[in-house]
Amino acid sequence: MNSPPSCYGGVFDWDTAGKRLDELNARAEDPSLWNNPEQAQSLMRERNRLDAAIRDVREIETELSDTIEVADMAEAEGEEALYDEALSALRALARRAGKAELQALLSGEADANDCYVEIHPGAGGTEAQDWAEMMMRMYSRWAEKSGYKVEVIDYQAGDEAGLKSVTLLIKGENAYGWLKTEAGVHRLVRISPYDSSGRRHTSFASVWSYPLVDDTINIEILDKDVRTDTYRASGSGGQHVNKTDSAVRLTHIPTGIAVACQSERSQHKNRAKAWDMLRARLYEQELQKREAAAQAEADSKSDIGWGHQIRSYVLQPYQMVKDLRTQVETSDTQGVLDGDLDAFMAAALAARVGLEEAGA
Repeated sequence: MNSPPSCYGGVFDWDTAGKRLDELNARAEDPSLWNNPEQAQSLMRERNRLDAAIRDVREIETELSDTIEVADMAEAEGEEALYDEALSALRALARRAGKAELQALLSGEADANDCYVEIHPGAGGTEAQDWAEMMMRMYSRWAEKSGYKVEVIDYQAGDEAGLKSVTLLIKGENAYGWLKTEAGVHRLVRISPYDSSGRRHTSFASVWSYPLVDDTINIEILDKDVRTDTYRASGSGGQHVNKTDSAVRLTHIPTGIAVACQSERSQHKNRAKAWDMLRARLYEQELQKREAAAQAEADSKSDIGWGHQIRSYVLQPYQMVKDLRTQVETSDTQGVLDGDLDAFMAAALAARVGLEEAGA
C-alpha cells in the first residue's frame, strides 16, 4: 500500500498508527480489561478514533486512485461528460481529505472531551451584555449544527437585556478540540439598538473554554483549598429553585478560580457539577502552562485580556467578520452569528498545532 496523503504528516503518525491499533485490539480482547471500567472506556474511545482515522485514509486513497484512473481514461477517449464527472469527484475527495486533516489535528489528550464555554461581557453595560447573549446564541447554533448537545450550567441575566455571565456545557466528540480555539476577546461594532441617536458602538465579550475532565485525568484538589458558597438561583427552573439556596459557587483559594452552577434544583447535584467544572478549569490552567513556552518562542502568546481581541464582528458601516490571528474573514456576518464558525476554528486549530510543533 502507498503512503497516505502528506496532510497527515506530523499529526497523524501513519508509521505507528497500525501498530497502535493492533495493540489496542489485543488489549480490548482481554476480559480482565473491564475490571477497570474507566480504563476500558478510555481504551475503547482511543481504539474507535484510531480505527476510524485509518479507515478514512484508506478509503480516500482507494477512491483517489480509482477516480484518477477514470479521469485519465475519459481524457484519452474524449469523453467530456465522464471527465467532468471525475473532476467533480476529485473535488469532493479534496474536501473530504481536508476534513480528515482537521480531524487529525485534534490530537490533544483532552480534545475529544466535552467542553465548558464561559462568556462574560466587557465594560459597557447593556450594550456589552446584549453582545454576550448574542455570542451565547452563536455558540449554541454552532453546537446544534455540529450535532452536539448544549446544557446551560449557569446563567446570570443582565440588568435590562442580555446577560452578565453564562456557562454552557457542549457535549459531543471533539467538542473541546474545536472550541479551545475560541478562547479570547470578541469585538462587536454596530449601530446600537439601545441608542436613540443611532450611534455606532463597540462592545467586547470574553470567551473561556475548558474541557470536561473524565476519570482518566487525575486532578487533585484539597478540600481545605476550596471555599463553598450557596445562593438562590436567578434563572428559570420553577418556584423551588428560586426559593432555596440551591445554586453553588466554588472558589479555589490558591488560584482564585471560581465556578458556579445553578442548572439543577438539587444543591447536591449543583455541587457535584461545580466540582467537575473546577477540576476542568484547573486542568485547562495546566494545559495553558504547557503551551506557554511554545507560544512565547513563536511570539504569538494568546493573552485573554481586554486589549487582545481574537476576532472582530463589524456590522456597521460595512459587513465583515475577521479573525485577527489567522486573517480569515467573511462578509457573511449573519451566517457567522447563526453559528457558521467552522472556517475560523479550522484555521485557528491549524495555526495552533503549527505553533506547538514549532516549540517542540
